[in-house]
Order: sequence, then structure tokens, then C-alpha cells
Amino acid sequence: MTAFRLLELLVLIAVLAGLVGLLRHRNLFLKVLAMDVTSTAVISLFVLIAARDGLITPILHGDTPVVDPQAALAYADPIPQAVILTAIVIGFSVQALLLLATTLLASRDPTLDVAELDEPEAAGPRAGQP
Repeated sequence: MTAFRLLELLVLIAVLAGLVGLLRHRNLFLKVLAMDVTSTAVISLFVLIAARDGLITPILHGDTPVVDPQAALAYADPIPQAVILTAIVIGFSVQALLLLATTLLASRDPTLDVAELDEPEAAGPRAGQP
């Protein structure tokens, strides 16, 4: 088994662990944590895809001669790397927003059980109703 196949298998296991965590846990905080594990695994998959062709960073300096086509095959693909940076920033902001919402919901129900959060509160009659 090659190193890339082993890393792909580990990333797949991490994605599956995150998805199982999303489906299995009833605590909202643990669901947010499982979603973060899944997004980190998907970002790792993009890193593997970018490095599949080569591991050399495609940065040429001014004094670097133009490389021949055979040597260019050893460079990593820069497009997935740009997507990775965008995904990291968006994932961080979504996680921060979800943790803020989870914190606000914790003041209503400290257990953060999803089944209890879906139930309407047992309140008295509304204003204007008998």
C-alpha cells in the first residue's frame, strides 16, 4: 500500500467518523465538533489532491531558469491550495457562528439535547388570549 493510499484511507476514516458523530450524538456541542472534524478531513483531502502530482511548491524566483516540462510534473497544483485557504477561513467563521449560537442556546437548555430543543416551551396563555 502506497503512502498516498494510506493517507486517503485515514482521511476517509476521519470523514466517516465526523459523519457518524453528526448522526449519532444528541448534544448540539458535540454535533458542532463532529462537523469540524468532517470539514478538517475534507480540507485534508484537498491537500492530498493538490500534492498527488508532486510535492514541490510552484514558486519560481527571478533567477530561476524556466523549467523543462518533465521537471514541472514534480510541482504541486496551486489551484486546490487556493481553495484550501478559502475553505479554512469559511470553516472557521461558520464554526465560530455555530459555537456562538450553541452558547446562546445553552442559556435556555444547559443539556443542549437536540430533542429537547425541538419541543416548544410549555408556556402559559399568550397575551390577548383567554
